[in-house]
Amino acid sequence: MSPLRRTGRVGVAVGSTVALGCLALTVDNLRRLRTPVAPAAGAGPETPEPLTVVLPVRDEAGDLRACATSVLAALDGWPGRTRLVVVDDRSTDRTLAVAAELAEEDPRVVVRAGAPTPRGWLGKPWACHQGAQAIDTEGVLVFVDADVRLAPDALVASVGLLRSSGLDLVSPYPRQRAHGAAERLVQPLLQWSWMSTLPLGLAERSPRPSLSAANGQLLVVDALAYHDAGGHAAVRTAVLEDIALLRALKAVGRRGGVVDGSDLATCRMYAGWPALRAGYRKSLWAAFGSPAGAAGALALLLLAYVVPPLAALRGSRVGLLGYAAGVVSRVLVARRTRGRALPDALAHPVSVLVLAGLTADSVVGRRRGDLRWRGRPVEVER
Repeated sequence: MSPLRRTGRVGVAVGSTVALGCLALTVDNLRRLRTPVAPAAGAGPETPEPLTVVLPVRDEAGDLRACATSVLAALDGWPGRTRLVVVDDRSTDRTLAVAAELAEEDPRVVVRAGAPTPRGWLGKPWACHQGAQAIDTEGVLVFVDADVRLAPDALVASVGLLRSSGLDLVSPYPRQRAHGAAERLVQPLLQWSWMSTLPLGLAERSPRPSLSAANGQLLVVDALAYHDAGGHAAVRTAVLEDIALLRALKAVGRRGGVVDGSDLATCRMYAGWPALRAGYRKSLWAAFGSPAGAAGALALLLLAYVVPPLAALRGSRVGLLGYAAGVVSRVLVARRTRGRALPDALAHPVSVLVLAGLTADSVVGRRRGDLRWRGRPVEVER
């Protein structure tokens, strides 16, 4: 056997072993994954704490009313004092006007016209900071994105889990709605990525920054813990401010992590390929810490989920086993998170290739300094 062929076989064997290991971790995580459940009637806290939802928006006139309506319906189930703080982040459309209409219709809605983003801040952390600024250290803070729709019991169930678990932050991962080929290829990787690589039990307890996963689409955090960690001021330069916020909490001895929010919320992040590419282009460069980290992580993904199926096409049984491990892992996660299992999971190697291309595009854009989102550069002004 030639050295090249021997190396190829070793690569297929290593890749398939990694895929099988990630499948085993997926199975274990599915067993450990926390699921918020609304308490029975009359089983809530004797002294209800205040609950504040912060909704940062920029050019979200088309989504704001539907999102806010779902939030207000979820706040109806909370027995204590509630507020929905809408922060308009210098929108160029009718977002601020829609927010004002909502405030006229419901006294729980507070509208803040955001100030210009100061030097040393990115836009979303600044908007979240403004929304949380006037909130004291009592109760619970919830951050939600405008493309999220909450179920009526979403907040009661999420806060119930936050308190019963003893955690300081929970991130109920919404069910990701995906339509069209591009979305169906990429969006399922959101939940699958942390479910197959992050040991959830250890991640909740460990202070290690690398063992952190969160989703800014829906974040539920103890107000005192949030302020102790420095709030969004502590993550003012972070493109992925959700993960950075959890890391800031861990740095001051707090704990938190992702939970299953597929029955509590839905989200369609991007509609179609152009929006999807622009959305991931702005942030994927930061997902792996550095260009070298991105290269290493993608090399491992390609080795585990692209090399084995290519070998399987040439008759490799080991490669077929590795391909099957990737597909089964995707199917298990999709079924738990109410996503599409089949036939979408069969295209898992293509999904990984698209992710690799999006990441490379993001890294190159970062180096060129031409990343933009919602009309603004994705760059901290210093």
